[in-house]
Amino acid sequence: MAGFDPMTRFDPMTRFDPMIRTLLLSLLLLVPAAAFAQTEGSQPSGTIAVESDLQQDAAIADRIRDILRQLDGYRQVSVSVADGIVTLRGSALEATRIEALNDLVARVEGVVAIENQVRESTDVVERLNPALERMQERAQQFLAFSPLILVALSSGVLLTAFGLWLARRRWPWDVIAPNAFIADIYRQVVRLAFVVLGIVLALDLLNATALLGTILGAAGIVGLAIGFAVRDTVENFISSIMLSIRQPFRPKDLVEIEGDVGHVIRLTSRATILLSPNGNHIRIPNATVFKSRIINYTRNDERRFTFLVGIDPAADIAEAQRIILSALKELPFVLDAPGPGVWVEGLGASTIDITAAGWIKQHETGIGMAKGEAIRVVKARLEAAGITLPEPTYRLLGAGVPGASGPEQAGAAPVAAQVAAHVEVQDVGTDEAAALEEIIEAEREALPDGDLLRREAPQE
Repeated sequence: MAGFDPMTRFDPMTRFDPMIRTLLLSLLLLVPAAAFAQTEGSQPSGTIAVESDLQQDAAIADRIRDILRQLDGYRQVSVSVADGIVTLRGSALEATRIEALNDLVARVEGVVAIENQVRESTDVVERLNPALERMQERAQQFLAFSPLILVALSSGVLLTAFGLWLARRRWPWDVIAPNAFIADIYRQVVRLAFVVLGIVLALDLLNATALLGTILGAAGIVGLAIGFAVRDTVENFISSIMLSIRQPFRPKDLVEIEGDVGHVIRLTSRATILLSPNGNHIRIPNATVFKSRIINYTRNDERRFTFLVGIDPAADIAEAQRIILSALKELPFVLDAPGPGVWVEGLGASTIDITAAGWIKQHETGIGMAKGEAIRVVKARLEAAGITLPEPTYRLLGAGVPGASGPEQAGAAPVAAQVAAHVEVQDVGTDEAAALEEIIEAEREALPDGDLLRREAPQE
């Protein structure tokens, strides 16, 4: 037992880590200091009389009892005073009321110290009675305010009803709006504005406008969350407004948007619907349409078609250009101004490439039919003049190709030229275009109210 240290054996702090030991010591030092500070702050200050006064103690006790009787929640609190020290016992319904006793009693003259032994009540009946009393008071207040509530509700409802009636009228919204879609937006704004004004008027009559700030704040947060969730929908909606105002195309126009070509059927609040030349529906979101490059083929009546002609390298290029230009001029649907054009495009692998171009009135002549007929006539005129349109040439290395006799091939060219000389220009009517226009018109008439485009609206 030599060297035994009792303090070391029974010291519990030796079982803890040094960091934990330091933390515990700090807490032990801070807790008494905090408790002392709280007691010091809740106790009365000032000098203490040397002699005890029983009459003053009784007067202090009576004064405190009178005060507590006038306050709600202190019916079960008893007061005793001895040598200026006030002792409070009993129970109260709320912890905040118990804490407020010290500050209240400390303000009474002559109080030296306060011993607050009041506890929070756990009696069910005692805690239920005040709640019932509060409910009764609120019911009485509601009955007292019911005439004012009815007036406020009636005023708000009347103002809202007037706004709804005003929004349903055609005038002035259809007059000031460029199209029906914008007019509906004006109506929605008017409805919302009068609903908000009705709510504000009702709350103002009830002197509860502070509640409006809370409602608007919550609505703003919810609206922000919804805005992020439906961002694409909102973008399409705003793009619909801009497209309906700017009108970059008209109904039935042939346009190209993001590589898609078709006739415009309608512009809705979410998408632009096209009918392709193959009869397929193409639905493009308005946000994409608004940001895309739009090619409108119908905006101008004059439209140019081009095609490439590959002639024999041994042929006279100038003569070939003259023949092609003459063939284009004899076509009745090709315009004189702007007139047709012919130029050398380049050198092919086994041909001289010449580009031929002609202008037509696309509202009278179909672009596809006109181009096809021009190619047919140009080919015939070139072959009639002995200018061939060779196929790709390949050189075969060998002793010879059996069956490649010259007389048969030599006789083929005159026959082709003789046939080509009798080729006549055919009529390229607009039957296909008229049939397609009937399909487009039927598509538009199926939903007449869903279109935001109008012929009479201004166009950018």
